Amino acid sequence: MPNPPPADRILILRLGAMGDVIRTLPSVAALRGIYPGAHLTWLVEPASAGVVEASGLVDEVLVFPRRLLVESLREGDPMEFVRRLRLFLRNLRDRRFEISVDFHGLLKSGWLAWLSGAPIRYGYPPPIAREMASLFANRHSALHDPEASRFARNASLVEAVLPGAKAPDSPLLAPSPLAQARLTARLRASGRERARGFVLLHPGSSVRALHKRYPAAGWAAVARGLAAQGHEVWIACGPNRHERSLTEDIVRRADGALVLAPETRSFDDLLALQARSAVFVAADSGPLHAASLAGVPVVQLIGPTHPRQNAPWSASPHRRVHVPAPCSPCRGGCSRPVCMTSIAPTSVVSEVVGLLEETQQARPASSGSGA
Repeated sequence: MPNPPPADRILILRLGAMGDVIRTLPSVAALRGIYPGAHLTWLVEPASAGVVEASGLVDEVLVFPRRLLVESLREGDPMEFVRRLRLFLRNLRDRRFEISVDFHGLLKSGWLAWLSGAPIRYGYPPPIAREMASLFANRHSALHDPEASRFARNASLVEAVLPGAKAPDSPLLAPSPLAQARLTARLRASGRERARGFVLLHPGSSVRALHKRYPAAGWAAVARGLAAQGHEVWIACGPNRHERSLTEDIVRRADGALVLAPETRSFDDLLALQARSAVFVAADSGPLHAASLAGVPVVQLIGPTHPRQNAPWSASPHRRVHVPAPCSPCRGGCSRPVCMTSIAPTSVVSEVVGLLEETQQARPASSGSGA
């Protein structure tokens, strides 16, 4: 087997969004295996920094100051924009990286990899790399299939660094003891501090991905169907007010079939809640891929996004509910996504029950609520 290029300081670029950052973790774990003694720095945008920190895979999380730069432009202050950008770029170059690995594959990430000063820069070839990002890399992966899963796409860059290198197939995410203790304390008020083994629904998505959401009436029907078969069903909610409104609507429609979980105020809180569940059910979203990488069985409701590109992590048990539509997959989505509204709640219930039966022997401690 050939040796990888020697390096003590490596820059990883995957700026966002949460789901894409999560799906980069197995490949970063593989890089850590190749360079166990190197200092790994991950350049990420603020919204996904918590994911990188929770993984514990890198030595340093470097946050791209997107909000400050955007504020400068909105305030009509180009001089302040230039000052902030120059300060960040100086900080980036001062780290003297020897290798950069651009998992993002857009003009912005390619430009930042080049400006970092790293003499060896790994990136994707076209058409995977877009906006001419491939021009900033001087070593490319051999993968040219734009429909490959995100996990396979990321693994191809690691293969470019060291042919034959493999990502681990064991869970890569786990909640901190603090988050677990915080969840237990919040559940104590309702007498559910020992609850485990429930089905956990997560109906939310980012504001930019509303077209990925399953209808509230569908989620409520899923909850009622699972409850009718004797399964305890919980629903998760983040701090976003639009997500809270959606969750409250579903709880009302479910007619007592749902337990409203404590609000997950951080990524670590979400991991703590997921760790107690037997199956996690969600659309194609960051939380779903997080559950998969935490070793929690998942059922994915997928419509507008590409089913092959966005497949869950193969190392974790998973099932999918997908009703192909003539107009999907698509990028922009629409206000009435037939690909999501066509998913029958009975199909979701069937896949959840099937996955529960499939995994109950492997996870005997998860059966029963313990409440």
